[in-house]
Amino acid sequence: MSPKHEKIVLFANGELPKPKALAKKLGDADFLIAVDGGLNHMIPLNLEPDLIIGDLDSIDDATLQTYREKKTEIRKFPTDKDQNDLELAIQAAIEMNPKTIWIVAALGNRIDQTLANIFLLTRDDLRGIDTHLVDGKRDVFLIREQALLSGKPGQLVSLLPINGPAEGITTSGLKYPLENETLYPDQTRGISNRLTGTEATITMEKGLLLCIHETTTEYERRG
Repeated sequence: MSPKHEKIVLFANGELPKPKALAKKLGDADFLIAVDGGLNHMIPLNLEPDLIIGDLDSIDDATLQTYREKKTEIRKFPTDKDQNDLELAIQAAIEMNPKTIWIVAALGNRIDQTLANIFLLTRDDLRGIDTHLVDGKRDVFLIREQALLSGKPGQLVSLLPINGPAEGITTSGLKYPLENETLYPDQTRGISNRLTGTEATITMEKGLLLCIHETTTEYERRG
C-alpha cells in the first residue's frame, strides 16, 4: 500500500492566472505531482515535484533530463491512450490515500479539456477526499452532502447540479438563500450568488452539486 499523505497537489497544464497568490497556500502540501506540462508552472515557483506523470509531450528534453538526474520519479505513458494526463495523475494521487487533493491549473481556454477535468471530480473513488480545482482566482469543487465556504463578502458563488437535479439544498451566508430546494441542470437559478459574510454553508440531501467560488476581489465589483 502506498504511504498516506495529508494533502497532494497536482499541477496541470492549463492556465494559472494568479500563481503567486496560489503558491502562498501550498505550504501544507506534502506531495507534489507535475502533470506533464504542469511542471512549467512549478519551476518559476521554485517547487520541486515528487512525481512527474503523463505522456511528457509538453516538457522539453533538457528539462526532463534535469529531473532524471535528480532521481525524481517519472512515469511516462504513450501519447495515444484512453485517459488524459490529469486522469492518470488523479489515479496516482488516490492510491496514496490522501485527505485532500488540490488540482492546480486544470481550467483554461480549451472548453473540452476544462469540462473533462471538472467531470473528473465526480469519480466515485474521490468520495471522502476533499478535492478542489484551483488557480488562484477560483475554487471549483463537488458537493455530495455539505460544504463550508470561507471568503470575503461579495465574492461570487455559483451552484450547478451535475448528472440530474440536486435536491434538498439549504444554504446560509449567501445573498440569495435556498431552503430545502431543488436545482435543475437545465435552469440557471444557482449561478451568481454572493457571500454576505466570511462564511457560507451548503447542505444537500440528494444529487451532485458543483460549487464555483470566485476567490479574488475583482469579481466582487461585477454586476
